[in-house]
Amino acid sequence: MSSTKVADLAGPGISTYEEVEKILPTGYASPLDPKETQFAIHALKRYIEDNLCKELNLFHVEVPLIVSRDSGVNDYLDRDGSRTPIEFPCGLGLERRIDAQVVQAATKWKRMALRQFACKPGEGICTDMRAVRKDYFLDHDHSAYVDQWDWERVITPNERTLAYLKDTVCKIWKVIKGAETHVRDAFPKLKRTGAPELPDELTFLHAEEILDAYPDMPRKQRETAILQKHPAVFIIGIGWVLKDGYPHEMRAADYDDWVTPTVSADGRPMHGLNGDILVWNSITKRRHELTSMGIRVTKETLREQLEITRQLDFLRLPYHQAILNDEIPLSIGGGIGQSRTAMLLLQKAHLGEVSVTVWPKELNRICHKKNIHVLE
Repeated sequence: MSSTKVADLAGPGISTYEEVEKILPTGYASPLDPKETQFAIHALKRYIEDNLCKELNLFHVEVPLIVSRDSGVNDYLDRDGSRTPIEFPCGLGLERRIDAQVVQAATKWKRMALRQFACKPGEGICTDMRAVRKDYFLDHDHSAYVDQWDWERVITPNERTLAYLKDTVCKIWKVIKGAETHVRDAFPKLKRTGAPELPDELTFLHAEEILDAYPDMPRKQRETAILQKHPAVFIIGIGWVLKDGYPHEMRAADYDDWVTPTVSADGRPMHGLNGDILVWNSITKRRHELTSMGIRVTKETLREQLEITRQLDFLRLPYHQAILNDEIPLSIGGGIGQSRTAMLLLQKAHLGEVSVTVWPKELNRICHKKNIHVLE
């Protein structure tokens, strides 16, 4: 594929392997060898799963890898339909086979599952989610294979506030920060590198505030700039169209609520009850996203967001009908990248050092040259 075509698919940001080669560090040496890395990944996952469930009052449930197309529960990741799921017919011997899809995320399924597991307000579920996203440019921190701790929790109408969102984010950050301490204590080589630790607290900023600070920069450059001041941030209101006429990033219209009015810390009108945690990665010297999350849409905000995105035809699907008919509870939820988190906390330069998937030959060549051990 030519650089031009890759750039069209990738959007702003990395679009060629020449760029990837410049990003990946020279003189790199992983603090942990491949065997030690496997032990560290296991320790990290156990700590995060156990403590995430403890902090948010969640319990672990099984999650689908495959869903039916007609259910409407698959995640399309954005609004423009450019990232489509893998589809295939299944069911040998059926008069009409099931139109199945490999999940891209369990975002919508989880909210339906809250009803299945009879969760009450303050209770929720956690999953060990696996997905395939075929329409990403494959670089050092984007893979076709996705693993996440996808979680969802029932809330009351009074908890649909920015304050509740921030409180939940702080609990998640406490788990991530605790995981860093846990794995550094268990594997002292991680301390000897001199890599900076994560800050104890996150900085909360609305997407509109970041645009105000850097009005002449594109989105990813704004994120990079703000992370020079604050090495760990939660960006609020992703999906709402900002004053420059564009959203901070495209976000699907039928799970996170990005339309509800809120106010910034200094009293300015803003929008959105969702956001992302981003940190500065000292190994790659780049922005590093760990999690997306948000308070989910009501039947009113679902309709409003689908109208904004011209997707009202989605309202006929079972998932959307369940929201409109108050058949599933109000909720808050998100997905924490497992390999993304392991890559950061184990001081790795590439996702392929902590997860096994397919990579382009050109990227494998670059990694070999850079002393990056990609798992096979």
